[in-house]
Formats: sequence, structure tokens, C-alpha cells
Amino acid sequence: MIDFGNFYRHIATGPLASWLEVLPAQIATWQRENLHGHFRNWEKAVDYLPAMVPEQLDLLHSVSADSSQLTDRQRAGIEKLLRNLMPWRKGPYQLYGTTIDTEWRSDWKWQRVLPHISSLAGRTVLDVGCGSGYHMWRMLGAGAHFVVGIDPMQLFLCQFEAVRKLLGNDQRAHLLPIGIEQLPELKAFDTVFSMGVLYHRRSPLDHLYQLKNQLVSGGELVLETLVVEGDEHSLLVPGERYAQMRNIYFLPSAAALKSWLEKCGFEDVRIVDYALTSTDEQRRTSWMTSESLAEFLDPNDSSKTVEGYPAPLRAVLVARKP
Repeated sequence: MIDFGNFYRHIATGPLASWLEVLPAQIATWQRENLHGHFRNWEKAVDYLPAMVPEQLDLLHSVSADSSQLTDRQRAGIEKLLRNLMPWRKGPYQLYGTTIDTEWRSDWKWQRVLPHISSLAGRTVLDVGCGSGYHMWRMLGAGAHFVVGIDPMQLFLCQFEAVRKLLGNDQRAHLLPIGIEQLPELKAFDTVFSMGVLYHRRSPLDHLYQLKNQLVSGGELVLETLVVEGDEHSLLVPGERYAQMRNIYFLPSAAALKSWLEKCGFEDVRIVDYALTSTDEQRRTSWMTSESLAEFLDPNDSSKTVEGYPAPLRAVLVARKP
């Protein structure tokens, strides 16, 4: 059973202590009522992985670990257990001879984001919609003191715990299987990341206020999301699907999103990056074998999705809470 006790103990005496008024009950309800049908099998894969203390560990340039003490058979066993946790969408990871070639090259996104944000050294960080936690490890590599990720997808929790076990049981990062709507107004994080979440929210301004409510005064928001070209009045409201994805509600222009952030009370709002998603950055691999971006674009015009909308364009905005 995945244990959240270490997290509870860690936050009990710090600025996140008030979270304990609601969080344990939320986790208990999740454990009792909301487990995915495959969760126990995923959890067993984590349990069977060896608890490693890596001789080589790199979180600054990658998420990689290795040890000369492992036999070929042990390495093969690790790969087999990690494959039991497929599909792997965010990464990549290099773990004891196994390269988890994830659907997304999340390291490319990190390289686009990192030059434009404040130093993470010594910071307490929240990563909203963190997936398997790839960027959380990179945040630690960039000097963060403590990183909390939230994502309700239970496979991601098991992937994160598997990686943590192979990285030496690092307790500086924790993933909780909840959504941001379950968080109280903590006002305790120095930096909050929301990457790839906003377009899934029915009320994007409510999401921006929820992010703001987690930040300390002077804290930094790092927002990465799908956008469209256009001025501050431009907005796409897709139909049932966008690039074959359901639950895509609003795709503003970056200029419109800047104005939304300012309307929510953020200051020093900057648009720092644009990137058209390529089929090299998001693609089918042996670790994620279902359809990916190549199947979501018009086969005769890659500048459009199969539904006829503009192909995925992503922007990064950085803002400060007063």
C-alpha cells in the first residue's frame, strides 16, 4: 500500500500544516472508494521493484540513475516491472539500463521553460497536473527544496512511486492523487506550475484563481498551455474533440491569456515562449503504443488537426502574485 505518512509528517510543522485539516480524510476516501480496477496490479509492480541507492544519479540534466552492482538479470527484471506500468506518457527516464522512451519528450518542454523562471533554489514548489512526476524531479535538480505534485490519475501515482524507489526513496518530492479543486487556499508555495492543464478546465479563470491561492505573496506562477494565434480578443472553443482529445474547453491566444492573468490580479505577466508541438516531441513509442500526435493531425495538412482546427501551439507565461 502506498503510504502518505511521510508526507503528512513532513508538512506537520511547516507552512503547509493547515493542509492536514482536510488532506488525510480526502486520501482515506480515495483509498476506500475510488481505486482504479488495475490499481492493485500497478501497486504490486511498485512493491516488487528493488529499493535502490544509485551510484550515479542525475536530476539536473535528466532523470537518470544507475549502479554497477546490478546483474543483467536484475536489470531485465526492473525493465519488466516498469513495463507493467505502461503507458508512460511523460519523461524520458534512464533507470539502470532501461530507457523509458515516453510519448512526450518532457525534457524539451523543461528546456523551454527553465531559462525564463526565477531560480528554484530553496523553493517550495507545487506542480499541478504533474503526470508521472518527471518535471518534479527536474525541479529538484534545479535546486528546489520541496516539491508537491497533484494529479488524480492513479497510474501516474504508481509510476512516480516506482521512479522514487529507484532513485533512492527521495522524500523531497511527493505526488498526491487529487485535483486542485480539492486544495484549500494554502498560500504556501513559492512557485506554482500548471502545465498542460488550463484547456481541460471548464472555468479557466477559476483555475487561475485556484493557482493564485496556493502562492505566497510574491510567488511565481509558471503557466504552460495550448493557445491559438491572435490578439487579446482571440479565443477558440472547440467542439466535441480537439486533436482527438475530449474535454478541451477554451484555447485563448497568448495575449488573451495574459489579459486573463492580469484580470485575476497577477502582476509582471510575461509571454516567454511559443512552441508548435511536433511529432518528434509527442509520438507513439514502445512504452506508449496507442495513437499519438501523428494520428491527431490532418494527414494532408499538418498545420491542422483532424477536426480542422489549428495544430497544437503551446505557450509559456510567467506571472507574479502581488
